[in-house]
Amino acid sequence: MLFLFFIISITVLSILLNYKTVNQPKFITFMVKFYRMLFCLLTVFLASVIFFSYQDEIIAFVERDRSNPTSPAPLYTDKPSTLFKDLYKHNPFSVQINAPLIAQYPELPRGCEVTALAMLLQFHDVSIDKMTLAEQVVKDDTPFQRIDGQIHFGNPYDGFVGDMYSLDQPGYGVYHGPIYDLATQYLGDRVVDLTGSNFEQVLYHLSLAQPVWVITNATYAELPAEAFENWETPSGSIDITMRQHAVLVTGYDQGYIYFNDPLTNQTKKSQADDFRAAWKQMGKQAITVITP
Repeated sequence: MLFLFFIISITVLSILLNYKTVNQPKFITFMVKFYRMLFCLLTVFLASVIFFSYQDEIIAFVERDRSNPTSPAPLYTDKPSTLFKDLYKHNPFSVQINAPLIAQYPELPRGCEVTALAMLLQFHDVSIDKMTLAEQVVKDDTPFQRIDGQIHFGNPYDGFVGDMYSLDQPGYGVYHGPIYDLATQYLGDRVVDLTGSNFEQVLYHLSLAQPVWVITNATYAELPAEAFENWETPSGSIDITMRQHAVLVTGYDQGYIYFNDPLTNQTKKSQADDFRAAWKQMGKQAITVITP
């Protein structure tokens, strides 16, 4: 669309600029000059409208990581995207996806992440169960230690931390990276890691009937600062909340986000703003699968 506008603009402007007004009646000369000025003003106006409509994407492109010129530009911001505004006009009420519902208990009291992944894979016709995924997901075997009051443990970005099968031993969970890697073993490049993108991208994939695996917390709302503690891990310091949780998002409407909760084995809903804030606080972690 923008390319077509550009071509038409250049063509019309070229015609106007090259139109010879020599030996033409004064009226014709005046009208040509008038339309040259009018067209230039219209072009500037439309260019301004386009810029302000896409300013977030343009600014993100210009301000991309200059230390690595080959790195991709950020595509999304926290502001609602033009893409989703258009989408919501066509899907104003609700999206509800009928995805498998699987309970993490009693076998996996800390296995919400692999259980939610099992729901996602089964939705896409992969015959897999939560116990197989629990065995296959990469583990961070760093032992739990408390040294001078500071916790030293594994990093969930590197692998599952601690004991997934029992609450009697220290444990935590796993983040998007190892889950994404595990999912690609079954569905290859159909798996898309949306981590770090705008929440509208989660909603966009839901509108395409593609449920989304996310990291949130067990309250489905932003947590206070005191809910987090700092750990030292082999790959660096990290802030952790023991209320971390993973669910499979299955729908939305104008006020709520709907999701399959492996902890309660129920389809639940949360206020959209609260759910979004919790997701953002936990690092905007999300994974989906493209339907072929």
